[in-house]
Amino acid sequence: MNGTRPDPTSVIVVGSGPTGLLLAGDLATAGVPVTVVERRPHKISNLSRAFGVHARTLEQLDARGLADPLLATGDTITGLRLFRRLSLDLGTLPSRFPFLLITPQYEVERLLERWAREAGVEFAHESVVVGLRQDDDGVDLEVRGADGTVTTRRAAYVVGADGHQSAVRQAIGLPFPGVSVIKSLFLADVRLAQKPEGVLTVNGAGDSFAMIASFGDGWYRVMGWNRRHEVADDAPLDLDEVKDVTRRALGTDYGMHDARWLSRFHSDERQAPRYRVGRVFLAGDAAHIHSPAGGQGMNTGLQDAANLGWKLAAAVQGRAPESLLDTYEAERHPVGKAVLRSSGGLVRLARAQSPVPRTARALVTAFVNLAGPARRRILAQISGIGYRYPAPRGSHRLTGTRVPDAALAGGGRLYEALRGGRFVLITPEPYEGRAAREGRLAVERWASDRRTTVLVRPDGYVAWADDTAGPAAIEAALAAHVG
Repeated sequence: MNGTRPDPTSVIVVGSGPTGLLLAGDLATAGVPVTVVERRPHKISNLSRAFGVHARTLEQLDARGLADPLLATGDTITGLRLFRRLSLDLGTLPSRFPFLLITPQYEVERLLERWAREAGVEFAHESVVVGLRQDDDGVDLEVRGADGTVTTRRAAYVVGADGHQSAVRQAIGLPFPGVSVIKSLFLADVRLAQKPEGVLTVNGAGDSFAMIASFGDGWYRVMGWNRRHEVADDAPLDLDEVKDVTRRALGTDYGMHDARWLSRFHSDERQAPRYRVGRVFLAGDAAHIHSPAGGQGMNTGLQDAANLGWKLAAAVQGRAPESLLDTYEAERHPVGKAVLRSSGGLVRLARAQSPVPRTARALVTAFVNLAGPARRRILAQISGIGYRYPAPRGSHRLTGTRVPDAALAGGGRLYEALRGGRFVLITPEPYEGRAAREGRLAVERWASDRRTTVLVRPDGYVAWADDTAGPAAIEAALAAHVG
């Protein structure tokens, strides 16, 4: 066994999906040496499952200067229809991005990988995790390369973003309890003789469900299931079956032909009981997996990364106590649990066949269509903008809440000021205090007459706020949160 012991302030991220790439890019941007260990060869796969990028994820990408380039790769929709009768208007979201972006996951990965490489992230492809040991000072990760040689990589922390079969999660002995919510789905990439009317076509009828989304290059992704034909993932699948289910669900198969890829999978609901064990963390599908309902899986993982990255950087660089890292699990585990509950509830209602659950579905649909607050709550949860994090007792009412993009004096925007992984202090009056903090803080003023002083974390949530703060209170807050 060969050994390498790099900078003990480094971080290793296992997995180069969207979650791992965003996390690695954030760490490198903050000046932390970071390596991404990936078992696959270097290739952006076009076989990814995720297709929807929600408003909160686009806000996070905007804080990295990446939202506009991603928007150019797809199309947007402002309406979602559930159970054929429940309509949700995304255009009412209080966000710069009041829509769902339909773009394949590989476009997200391509953008994030380029950004991560430009930030200085090192990549180790065709590298499989075969062992892990940790002590009070760091983590030794045993990795087998393409030639079969096992090396040991040393880092201050390791993050497992390596999917639902996470080798990191298994190495630290965490279970992954849950159930299969849909036992048999299929995916197919096809060409169509007739173009669907919308960017995203979704419906269910009887025992069948189908969704068609455009890649934008003449190819379409089809996902579907037939509750009367649930088979193993390795059972044969042909285009005739895909066409049959699609016709049952959508009324037409749009003249499907030339399938370049066909696959079966099953959809589980699982969540690790902990997201941190010592110096090892889990994020994305390694920590939680959900049904595809609402398209929340990739988005939730990217939010995990946005939450963890700045905290790891602060701890590694000695700017924050180790206890800050405990807030990652405290804040993100409840969100993962809520996504499991909401996406699972949607898919169970969609699959309802017996009289009682069908009646329940009808009642839920009628209530949400009539009740504005219920509709807004569902929209906020699916889009990701509705979550808030726990706040210490006695905190200002805004602490822990997401901050929408805001106009700043001088013509800028909040999410532009967040770029570079900085905190942003927004004040009603010019502030002349010790604001530099080695580039980790931007000091701005409201463009409006708002009087509350707000300190915004790098992930766009309120760290501290005060309605009547003076210089001493501001300095105390900056010392406590920025370092």
